[in-house]
Amino acid sequence: MKELYPIKFEPILKEKVWGGHKLVSHFGKSGSGRIGESWEISGVDGNISKVSNGSLEGMSLVALIEEYGEALLGKKVMREYGGEFPLLFKFIDASQDLSVQLHPDDAVAKERHNSFGKTEMWYIMDADKEARLILGFNRDMNKETYKDYLSRGEITQILHEEAVSPGDSFFIAPGTVHAIGAGVVLAEIQQTSNITYRIYDWDRPGIDGNMRELHTDLALDVINFEDTQAKLHFSKDQNHENEICLAPYFRTSLLPLTEDVTRDVSTIDSFLVYMCTEGKASIESMGQAEELATGETLLIPAIASEIKIKTSSATLLEVSVP
Repeated sequence: MKELYPIKFEPILKEKVWGGHKLVSHFGKSGSGRIGESWEISGVDGNISKVSNGSLEGMSLVALIEEYGEALLGKKVMREYGGEFPLLFKFIDASQDLSVQLHPDDAVAKERHNSFGKTEMWYIMDADKEARLILGFNRDMNKETYKDYLSRGEITQILHEEAVSPGDSFFIAPGTVHAIGAGVVLAEIQQTSNITYRIYDWDRPGIDGNMRELHTDLALDVINFEDTQAKLHFSKDQNHENEICLAPYFRTSLLPLTEDVTRDVSTIDSFLVYMCTEGKASIESMGQAEELATGETLLIPAIASEIKIKTSSATLLEVSVP
Protein backbone atom coordinates (compact mmCIF):
# COMPACT_ATOMS: atom_id res chain seq x y z
CA MET A 1 0.00 0.00 0.00
CA LYS A 2 1.39 3.40 -0.97
CA GLU A 3 1.84 6.00 1.73
CA LEU A 4 -0.62 8.85 2.04
CA TYR A 5 0.35 12.49 1.55
CA PRO A 6 -1.36 15.88 1.00
CA ILE A 7 -3.76 15.24 -1.89
CA LYS A 8 -4.99 17.45 -4.71
CA PHE A 9 -7.91 16.52 -6.94
CA GLU A 10 -8.87 17.36 -10.51
CA PRO A 11 -11.52 20.11 -10.48
CA ILE A 12 -14.90 19.09 -11.89
CA LEU A 13 -16.11 22.13 -13.82
CA LYS A 14 -19.83 22.86 -14.28
CA GLU A 15 -21.17 25.12 -17.01
CA LYS A 16 -24.18 27.09 -15.77
CA VAL A 17 -26.57 29.56 -17.39
CA TRP A 18 -25.50 32.04 -14.69
CA GLY A 19 -21.77 31.16 -14.82
CA GLY A 20 -18.90 33.41 -15.81
CA HIS A 21 -15.21 33.31 -16.71
CA LYS A 22 -13.43 34.15 -13.45
CA LEU A 23 -12.75 30.55 -12.46
CA VAL A 24 -10.68 30.29 -15.64
CA SER A 25 -9.22 33.81 -15.83
CA HIS A 26 -8.61 34.38 -12.10
CA PHE A 27 -8.06 30.85 -10.76
CA GLY A 28 -6.45 29.15 -13.74
CA LYS A 29 -9.08 26.46 -14.17
CA SER A 30 -8.94 24.87 -17.63
CA GLY A 31 -12.36 25.27 -19.15
CA SER A 32 -14.44 27.25 -21.62
CA GLY A 33 -17.95 28.60 -21.70
CA ARG A 34 -19.87 29.91 -18.71
CA ILE A 35 -18.21 27.99 -15.89
CA GLY A 36 -20.30 28.53 -12.76
CA GLU A 37 -18.84 25.95 -10.41
CA SER A 38 -15.59 24.13 -9.79
CA TRP A 39 -16.25 21.05 -7.66
CA GLU A 40 -12.93 20.75 -5.84
CA ILE A 41 -13.54 17.61 -3.78
CA SER A 42 -16.69 15.61 -4.42
CA GLY A 43 -18.12 12.26 -3.41
CA VAL A 44 -21.44 12.92 -5.18
CA ASP A 45 -22.53 9.99 -7.38
CA GLY A 46 -21.59 10.69 -10.97
CA ASN A 47 -19.15 13.39 -9.88
CA ILE A 48 -16.44 11.52 -7.98
CA SER A 49 -13.15 13.39 -7.65
CA LYS A 50 -9.86 11.91 -8.90
CA VAL A 51 -6.40 12.53 -7.46
CA SER A 52 -4.25 14.86 -9.58
CA ASN A 53 -0.89 14.72 -7.75
CA GLY A 54 1.69 12.25 -6.51
CA SER A 55 1.84 8.48 -6.56
CA LEU A 56 -1.93 8.08 -6.19
CA GLU A 57 -2.69 10.20 -9.29
CA GLY A 58 -5.79 9.02 -11.13
CA MET A 59 -7.26 7.21 -8.12
CA SER A 60 -10.88 8.08 -7.32
CA LEU A 61 -11.99 9.42 -3.96
CA VAL A 62 -14.16 6.33 -3.52
CA ALA A 63 -11.17 4.04 -4.12
CA LEU A 64 -9.04 6.10 -1.75
CA ILE A 65 -11.58 5.65 1.03
CA GLU A 66 -11.84 1.91 0.35
CA GLU A 67 -8.05 1.59 0.45
CA TYR A 68 -7.18 3.86 3.38
CA GLY A 69 -10.39 4.26 5.40
CA GLU A 70 -9.73 5.72 8.84
CA ALA A 71 -6.22 6.85 7.90
CA LEU A 72 -7.73 9.13 5.28
CA LEU A 73 -11.02 10.23 6.86
CA GLY A 74 -10.60 9.66 10.60
CA LYS A 75 -12.19 7.09 12.90
CA LYS A 76 -15.21 9.19 13.85
CA VAL A 77 -15.94 10.17 10.24
CA MET A 78 -15.74 6.54 9.12
CA ARG A 79 -18.02 5.48 11.95
CA GLU A 80 -20.64 8.18 11.32
CA TYR A 81 -20.64 8.21 7.51
CA GLY A 82 -19.84 4.60 6.70
CA GLY A 83 -17.13 5.36 4.21
CA GLU A 84 -18.99 8.09 2.33
CA PHE A 85 -17.14 11.37 1.91
CA PRO A 86 -19.32 13.74 3.95
CA LEU A 87 -18.53 17.15 2.43
CA LEU A 88 -18.53 18.83 -0.97
CA PHE A 89 -16.13 21.71 -1.67
CA LYS A 90 -16.77 24.23 -4.46
CA PHE A 91 -15.70 27.54 -5.88
CA ILE A 92 -18.61 29.43 -7.48
CA ASP A 93 -18.60 32.31 -9.98
CA ALA A 94 -21.95 34.02 -10.52
CA SER A 95 -22.02 36.44 -13.45
CA GLN A 96 -25.82 36.40 -13.21
CA ASP A 97 -28.17 35.75 -10.29
CA LEU A 98 -28.59 32.11 -9.38
CA SER A 99 -32.08 30.72 -9.04
CA VAL A 100 -33.91 31.41 -5.79
CA GLN A 101 -33.78 28.10 -3.97
CA LEU A 102 -33.57 26.15 -0.73
CA HIS A 103 -32.43 22.74 0.44
CA PRO A 104 -34.02 20.02 2.58
CA ASP A 105 -32.60 18.78 5.88
CA ASP A 106 -31.33 15.25 6.50
CA ALA A 107 -34.72 13.81 7.45
CA VAL A 108 -36.59 15.11 4.40
CA ALA A 109 -33.73 14.36 2.01
CA LYS A 110 -33.44 10.80 3.32
CA GLU A 111 -37.18 10.17 3.01
CA ARG A 112 -37.64 11.75 -0.43
CA HIS A 113 -34.29 11.26 -2.15
CA ASN A 114 -32.28 8.75 -0.08
CA SER A 115 -29.67 11.49 0.26
CA PHE A 116 -27.99 13.61 2.88
CA GLY A 117 -29.59 16.99 3.43
CA LYS A 118 -27.78 20.14 2.44
CA THR A 119 -26.39 22.45 5.07
CA GLU A 120 -23.83 24.83 3.60
CA MET A 121 -21.72 27.91 4.19
CA TRP A 122 -20.21 30.57 1.94
CA TYR A 123 -17.04 32.63 2.15
CA ILE A 124 -17.05 35.63 -0.19
CA MET A 125 -13.83 35.91 -2.20
CA ASP A 126 -14.77 38.64 -4.65
CA ALA A 127 -17.80 40.89 -5.08
CA ASP A 128 -18.68 43.64 -7.52
CA LYS A 129 -19.64 47.00 -6.04
CA GLU A 130 -23.41 46.41 -6.13
CA ALA A 131 -23.25 42.65 -5.47
CA ARG A 132 -25.72 41.10 -3.07
CA LEU A 133 -27.16 37.84 -1.84
CA ILE A 134 -30.77 36.84 -1.34
CA LEU A 135 -31.30 35.49 2.17
CA GLY A 136 -34.77 34.83 3.53
CA PHE A 137 -37.59 37.37 3.50
CA ASN A 138 -37.77 41.13 3.94
CA ARG A 139 -40.88 41.04 6.16
CA ASP A 140 -42.79 38.73 8.49
CA MET A 141 -43.77 35.78 6.37
CA ASN A 142 -46.04 32.74 6.47
CA LYS A 143 -47.04 30.04 4.03
CA GLU A 144 -50.25 31.73 2.86
CA THR A 145 -48.61 35.09 2.14
CA TYR A 146 -45.71 33.38 0.38
CA LYS A 147 -48.09 31.37 -1.84
CA ASP A 148 -50.01 34.53 -2.69
CA TYR A 149 -46.91 36.40 -3.89
CA LEU A 150 -45.66 33.30 -5.72
CA SER A 151 -48.95 32.82 -7.58
CA ARG A 152 -48.88 36.46 -8.73
CA GLY A 153 -45.30 36.16 -9.97
CA GLU A 154 -44.18 38.75 -7.43
CA ILE A 155 -41.91 36.66 -5.20
CA THR A 156 -38.97 39.05 -5.68
CA GLN A 157 -40.90 41.71 -3.75
CA ILE A 158 -40.67 39.72 -0.50
CA LEU A 159 -37.05 38.55 -0.70
CA HIS A 160 -34.39 40.05 1.57
CA GLU A 161 -31.29 41.30 -0.25
CA GLU A 162 -27.98 41.66 1.60
CA ALA A 163 -24.97 43.56 0.28
CA VAL A 164 -21.69 41.63 0.45
CA SER A 165 -17.97 42.33 0.50
CA PRO A 166 -14.92 40.05 0.23
CA GLY A 167 -14.27 38.36 3.56
CA ASP A 168 -17.95 38.06 4.51
CA SER A 169 -19.26 34.62 5.42
CA PHE A 170 -22.76 33.15 5.64
CA PHE A 171 -24.34 29.99 7.05
CA ILE A 172 -27.18 28.60 4.94
CA ALA A 173 -29.31 26.28 7.06
CA PRO A 174 -31.74 23.86 5.37
CA GLY A 175 -35.00 25.61 4.55
CA THR A 176 -33.37 29.02 4.06
CA VAL A 177 -34.55 30.71 0.87
CA HIS A 178 -31.40 32.00 -0.82
CA ALA A 179 -29.58 32.92 -4.01
CA ILE A 180 -26.07 34.05 -4.89
CA GLY A 181 -26.26 37.37 -6.72
CA ALA A 182 -24.50 38.47 -9.88
CA GLY A 183 -20.90 39.57 -9.43
CA VAL A 184 -20.09 37.26 -6.50
CA VAL A 185 -17.27 34.71 -6.37
CA LEU A 186 -17.24 32.48 -3.30
CA ALA A 187 -16.02 29.29 -1.68
CA GLU A 188 -18.78 26.90 -0.65
CA ILE A 189 -18.56 24.12 1.92
CA GLN A 190 -21.59 21.85 2.15
CA GLN A 191 -22.83 18.40 2.96
CA THR A 192 -22.41 15.84 0.21
CA SER A 193 -25.74 16.42 -1.49
CA ASN A 194 -27.00 17.68 -4.82
CA ILE A 195 -30.62 18.22 -3.75
CA THR A 196 -31.93 21.70 -4.54
CA TYR A 197 -35.52 22.96 -4.57
CA ARG A 198 -35.72 25.80 -7.09
CA ILE A 199 -38.62 28.19 -6.49
CA TYR A 200 -37.86 31.05 -8.91
CA ASP A 201 -35.46 31.30 -11.86
CA TRP A 202 -35.85 34.85 -13.13
CA ASP A 203 -38.03 33.66 -16.05
CA ARG A 204 -34.95 32.71 -18.07
CA PRO A 205 -34.20 29.55 -20.06
CA GLY A 206 -31.34 27.23 -19.16
CA ILE A 207 -28.27 26.54 -21.27
CA ASP A 208 -30.29 24.15 -23.45
CA GLY A 209 -32.88 26.85 -24.21
CA ASN A 210 -35.58 25.21 -22.09
CA MET A 211 -37.01 26.60 -18.87
CA ARG A 212 -35.49 24.87 -15.85
CA GLU A 213 -37.76 22.87 -13.55
CA LEU A 214 -39.20 24.56 -10.48
CA HIS A 215 -39.92 22.59 -7.31
CA THR A 216 -42.74 24.70 -5.87
CA ASP A 217 -44.63 21.89 -4.12
CA LEU A 218 -41.57 20.07 -2.78
CA ALA A 219 -40.28 23.34 -1.33
CA LEU A 220 -43.48 24.47 0.35
CA ASP A 221 -43.28 22.38 3.53
CA VAL A 222 -39.49 22.77 3.79
CA ILE A 223 -39.22 26.58 3.71
CA ASN A 224 -38.20 28.32 6.92
CA PHE A 225 -40.49 31.35 7.17
CA GLU A 226 -38.81 32.59 10.35
CA ASP A 227 -36.23 35.38 10.40
CA THR A 228 -32.94 34.23 8.85
CA GLN A 229 -29.72 35.18 10.62
CA ALA A 230 -27.28 33.87 8.06
CA LYS A 231 -24.33 36.26 8.36
CA LEU A 232 -21.46 34.95 10.46
CA HIS A 233 -19.40 37.17 12.75
CA PHE A 234 -15.80 36.17 13.45
CA SER A 235 -12.36 37.59 14.13
CA LYS A 236 -9.71 37.91 11.43
CA ASP A 237 -6.51 37.94 13.47
CA GLN A 238 -3.43 37.52 11.30
CA ASN A 239 -1.35 34.35 11.65
CA HIS A 240 -3.93 32.73 13.90
CA GLU A 241 -6.81 30.32 13.47
CA ASN A 242 -10.13 32.20 13.53
CA GLU A 243 -13.19 29.97 13.78
CA ILE A 244 -15.84 31.08 11.30
CA CYS A 245 -18.44 28.38 11.69
CA LEU A 246 -19.01 25.31 13.86
CA ALA A 247 -21.92 23.28 12.50
CA PRO A 248 -22.82 19.62 13.05
CA TYR A 249 -21.27 18.73 9.68
CA PHE A 250 -18.22 20.96 9.36
CA ARG A 251 -15.94 23.26 11.29
CA THR A 252 -14.41 26.06 9.23
CA SER A 253 -11.66 28.47 10.28
CA LEU A 254 -10.00 31.41 8.60
CA LEU A 255 -6.19 31.60 8.48
CA PRO A 256 -5.03 35.05 7.26
CA LEU A 257 -1.28 34.49 7.02
CA THR A 258 1.66 36.84 6.49
CA GLU A 259 4.29 34.43 7.84
CA ASP A 260 5.03 30.74 8.26
CA VAL A 261 2.93 28.83 10.80
CA THR A 262 2.93 25.28 12.15
CA ARG A 263 -0.38 23.59 13.00
CA ASP A 264 -0.54 20.77 15.53
CA VAL A 265 -3.44 18.65 14.27
CA SER A 266 -2.65 15.49 16.22
CA THR A 267 -5.89 15.67 18.25
CA ILE A 268 -8.20 16.24 15.25
CA ASP A 269 -9.93 12.98 14.32
CA SER A 270 -10.78 14.10 10.80
CA PHE A 271 -9.25 14.88 7.45
CA LEU A 272 -8.46 18.57 6.91
CA VAL A 273 -9.15 20.55 3.76
CA TYR A 274 -7.47 23.81 2.87
CA MET A 275 -9.08 26.15 0.34
CA CYS A 276 -6.86 29.04 -0.76
CA THR A 277 -8.98 32.16 -1.18
CA GLU A 278 -6.11 34.63 -1.65
CA GLY A 279 -2.34 34.54 -2.21
CA LYS A 280 -0.34 31.33 -2.22
CA ALA A 281 1.35 28.98 0.24
CA SER A 282 3.40 25.82 0.48
CA ILE A 283 1.74 23.26 2.73
CA GLU A 284 3.93 20.48 4.10
CA SER A 285 2.75 17.40 5.97
CA MET A 286 3.65 13.72 6.15
CA GLY A 287 7.01 14.43 4.54
CA GLN A 288 5.64 16.05 1.38
CA ALA A 289 4.93 19.65 0.41
CA GLU A 290 2.35 20.96 -2.06
CA GLU A 291 1.99 24.45 -3.47
CA LEU A 292 -1.45 25.97 -3.05
CA ALA A 293 -2.52 29.06 -5.03
CA THR A 294 -5.72 31.11 -5.04
CA GLY A 295 -8.62 28.92 -6.12
CA GLU A 296 -6.92 25.63 -5.23
CA THR A 297 -7.83 23.02 -2.64
CA LEU A 298 -5.80 20.43 -0.71
CA LEU A 299 -6.82 17.48 1.47
CA ILE A 300 -4.66 16.45 4.42
CA PRO A 301 -5.30 12.84 5.56
CA ALA A 302 -6.54 12.32 9.09
CA ILE A 303 -3.36 10.51 10.19
CA ALA A 304 -1.32 13.70 9.76
CA SER A 305 -0.13 15.09 13.10
CA GLU A 306 1.48 18.33 12.00
CA ILE A 307 1.10 20.79 9.13
CA LYS A 308 3.64 23.44 8.19
CA ILE A 309 2.35 26.33 6.12
CA LYS A 310 5.00 28.49 4.47
CA THR A 311 3.90 31.83 3.03
CA SER A 312 4.37 35.58 3.09
CA SER A 313 0.76 36.24 2.04
CA ALA A 314 -2.12 33.79 1.92
CA THR A 315 -5.68 33.48 3.16
CA LEU A 316 -6.81 29.92 3.77
CA LEU A 317 -10.02 28.27 4.85
CA GLU A 318 -9.35 25.23 7.04
CA VAL A 319 -12.19 22.70 7.21
CA SER A 320 -12.66 19.52 9.25
CA VAL A 321 -15.55 17.34 10.42
CA PRO A 322 -16.23 18.03 14.13
